[in-house]
Amino acid sequence: MRVLVVEDFEVLAAAIGTGLRREGMAVDVVLDGNDALGHLAVTSYDVVVLDRDLPGVHGDEVCRRIVAERSQSRVLMLTAASTVRERVDGLGLGADDYLPKPFDFSELVARIRALGRRSAAPLPPTLENGDLTLDPSRRVAFRAGRRLELSRKEFAVLEYLLASGGRVVSAEELLERVWDEAANPFTTAVKTTMRRLRAKLGEPPVIHTERGVGYRIGGV
Repeated sequence: MRVLVVEDFEVLAAAIGTGLRREGMAVDVVLDGNDALGHLAVTSYDVVVLDRDLPGVHGDEVCRRIVAERSQSRVLMLTAASTVRERVDGLGLGADDYLPKPFDFSELVARIRALGRRSAAPLPPTLENGDLTLDPSRRVAFRAGRRLELSRKEFAVLEYLLASGGRVVSAEELLERVWDEAANPFTTAVKTTMRRLRAKLGEPPVIHTERGVGYRIGGV
């Protein structure tokens, strides 16, 4: 899942970003509305965690533009405003959810995951391919009944490939959807992660390379 965090309190923004990355999400963090709009113009996000009171372009205006452009991004407003009237106003702008500060981080994660499921094509609760199964909600994967001990990035790559339904996924797409803007486009991160993931999956191979194109899961 690709997430944009827009929060002007730098310490909180960094903490949210770090926590969501630990949950296996690809996260970009910006501190004002202008920067948020710049990121939204070039990157497709599943969920935007949007502080309402932003410097530069106000959070309300950022939300309006996301809705006006019919973006597939889901908006979770995150703000100190806590009255019912303020929440209704936020949802009236087109936000998909609203979470007042202070908040419990586990609730934030749960709400982001719920919104992410709404922004993507519907998927079954458990992703399967042959003897390989993956449960995104429990963050566990098995092959032939054997639990796989995967890093966060390995799990995220495997989840993305399984969700892609056997189509070929390029390294560039994996960098965009599984990593974040800090990833160097010339990095070997995808190849390195793929090599480790294949070793943990064991034989026979389940991830195949289409030379010059990308990777696909299943088949021969």
